[in-house]
Amino acid sequence: MFGGDDATAGLSNGASIGVAILVAVLLGFRHATDPDHIVAVTTLVASGQERASRASARLGAFWGLGDALTLVLFGLPILLFQQVLSGRAQQGAETAVAALIVFLALRLLVRWRHGSCNLHPHVHEKEHHHHSVRTPAGAFGIGLVHGVGGSAGVGVLILAAIPSTAVACLALVVLAFSIAVSMILVTTGFGITLSSTRVAGACNGVVPLLGVTSLAFGSWYALAAWGLVVYPL
Repeated sequence: MFGGDDATAGLSNGASIGVAILVAVLLGFRHATDPDHIVAVTTLVASGQERASRASARLGAFWGLGDALTLVLFGLPILLFQQVLSGRAQQGAETAVAALIVFLALRLLVRWRHGSCNLHPHVHEKEHHHHSVRTPAGAFGIGLVHGVGGSAGVGVLILAAIPSTAVACLALVVLAFSIAVSMILVTTGFGITLSSTRVAGACNGVVPLLGVTSLAFGSWYALAAWGLVVYPL
């Protein structure tokens, strides 16, 4: 979807177990760094006030678990029975991802407007119990939606090209695990960055810019899902 798929797919042709696992790991890290993931993760992390490394890692872990679960549930039928999602179903999944990005962007802007967005790490965690999106369950739910969007479907199709079904299924599990691990790394990195002294001090300028950019990206993503604009190569 965003480039690099052809080169990765070439590795899977006639793949041994070792090569198949390598392909799965590469696809996992690629999926976690898709632009839609980056935008949504950054928007989600920026809306919180907890200690960055701990809170962000927890959100990333549950997001990754949700993403990986959906990927396995949808990927196994494709690998075992060659049951590919219809174009309409994939379009619906991409639209759901776009709607999720827009929701997170609007939520961030509303919280900023009401003065509840603070990137400083000294606020107690008890203030966040009512922010359902930033709970582990909320992050898990977001991951479930993202698991069928972006490059995930492309990754499964690449694994389906592996001649051995058993190796392909093993690679799918490795792919799911790689996504979970890489999501922890991505969210932790963004959390630490956004809560750094320099960035936290510029909260009033960073957050609205991030929200507007995320809102624009989500809108573009929805238009691309319906073929009104094109995805970059």
